[in-house]
Amino acid sequence: MRVALYRTRNILRVGLRSILRNPTRSLLTVLGIVIGVGCVIAMSAVGSGASRSIQANIASLGTNFIMIFPGSVTQGGVRLPGQSNLIPEDAAAIKSECPDVAYVAAGVRTGGQVVAGETNWSTEIFGTDVDWPQIRAWNVERGTFFSDAEVKAGTKVAILGATVAENLFPDSDPLGAVIRIKNVPFRVLGVLERKGGSMMGQDQDDQVVIPYTTAMKRVIGTTRLNIVMAGARSSDGIRQAMNEIAALIRQRHRIPSGQDDDVTMRSQEEIAATAGQTTRTLSILLASVAAISLVVGGIGIMNIMLVSVTERTREIGIRMAVGAKARHVLGQFLLESVSLSIVGGAVGVGLGVGASLLIARLAGWPVAIDPGSVALAFGFAALVGISFGLYPASKASRLDPIEALRYE
Repeated sequence: MRVALYRTRNILRVGLRSILRNPTRSLLTVLGIVIGVGCVIAMSAVGSGASRSIQANIASLGTNFIMIFPGSVTQGGVRLPGQSNLIPEDAAAIKSECPDVAYVAAGVRTGGQVVAGETNWSTEIFGTDVDWPQIRAWNVERGTFFSDAEVKAGTKVAILGATVAENLFPDSDPLGAVIRIKNVPFRVLGVLERKGGSMMGQDQDDQVVIPYTTAMKRVIGTTRLNIVMAGARSSDGIRQAMNEIAALIRQRHRIPSGQDDDVTMRSQEEIAATAGQTTRTLSILLASVAAISLVVGGIGIMNIMLVSVTERTREIGIRMAVGAKARHVLGQFLLESVSLSIVGGAVGVGLGVGASLLIARLAGWPVAIDPGSVALAFGFAALVGISFGLYPASKASRLDPIEALRYE
């Protein structure tokens, strides 16, 4: 046991001495591993951060969210939006006749200038129903949301998004204040909690929410809806709820059998699946590009180790002549290769973490450093050292001691 331990320590000492004998060459050798590991960690952090950001944006849409858009038509095999054919009665029917639907909110939207005193702000005007906060999981931070009675009566009341409230009332409380939307006065009932940006980068807080009846009659002047939003009773029931809605709309709109639906539906589930696939593809692409750097670094280690074997042929012959066995020589050169990889991997981890934090700070991109990806990158670096160091080490261990001693 003591002999084996002594031999191991001796191999380690000789190997490290050889690495330190040429510090510049050793530094250039590990540089490929450093860059490779750093790239893997940084790219994984960017990919994971993007994935988490997208999932958070999807979650901000609401609970068991289903969107129903009007007027889908097919032209040349491509589904395109057509004229709106959704009416408030469709939304009411979905709520009363679809058992797997818990909440329904009709929706109309337009843009316009909102005026409060001498201040004005251009924003989105969104008309909806009382179920909208439950569907979107969007609470009123101050004040109250409008009631069902106010929707039916077409009352001129408004709920402000956080961005609108900050710009129209920077130094005062907006509750109870009067704002004008296209010269129509509205009383402010509340301010929504802050949601942040959407998946498309739009500010969700930059909007004014009013009863859809008021929006249709007083602001837009339309009898058609832009959207109907629904919330399924459970996440497991989203698909069933969509089937019920589709069947009901076909019946109400008298669509013949075999003809395409005249509405388009999108669920939170579908959006999440599409976004997840996109981010997974992005992450795999980034990780693959970074992994190539590791392989290149491994090739560099193999080249340097082959050069080292050639330079130290006489030294190997002397060691084998005084009793060193082939496995001892193999272990020495393999140890040198793995040591270079481990050192490069450790420095690369620091570089990757630092680069990730720098990207988050300077570019403002969301990053998420996953300990699993760090461990994987470091482990892969060690594996590269073993794989690419095995051939030079094996070549050194197979040298003929007599020929090695005669080598000049």
